[in-house]
Amino acid sequence: MSRAYPERPVVGVGVVIIHDGSVLLIRRAKAPRQGQWSLPGGGQELGETLREAAIREVAEETGAEIELVGMIDAIDSITRDAEGAVRFHYSLFDFAARWTGGAICPGSDASDVCWAKLSELDDYTLWDETVRVIGLADKILAGGTALI
Repeated sequence: MSRAYPERPVVGVGVVIIHDGSVLLIRRAKAPRQGQWSLPGGGQELGETLREAAIREVAEETGAEIELVGMIDAIDSITRDAEGAVRFHYSLFDFAARWTGGAICPGSDASDVCWAKLSELDDYTLWDETVRVIGLADKILAGGTALI
């Protein structure tokens, strides 16, 4: 199934990895939101659980090794073209995770990767939903409870 102008939503994952007061971000190399900073993540593959997809996507895009803590939320990202047709539709499942190792470098689907200080997120022009789930993950990783 094509991701552009799909027949149905594409299932995707995003992962909020917080370490020493910073969150791991990638600069998207492909549409949608090409060139923008975002969370590492991507599409779930057939036969793969959401958790397996989250771990794989983080490794592919950043080289990071992670431990998933829990699911934060499920959100929809819908992009329409000028005529109003749905160009992209992702149902995204966001996870909170801890970094456990790995050399951080951009991989597939990422043109850049960085540890962004939580206090400086405004500098990255993130999607409002991304900022919201980062805040929720920060609370979860500080000892709160995962939403799902």
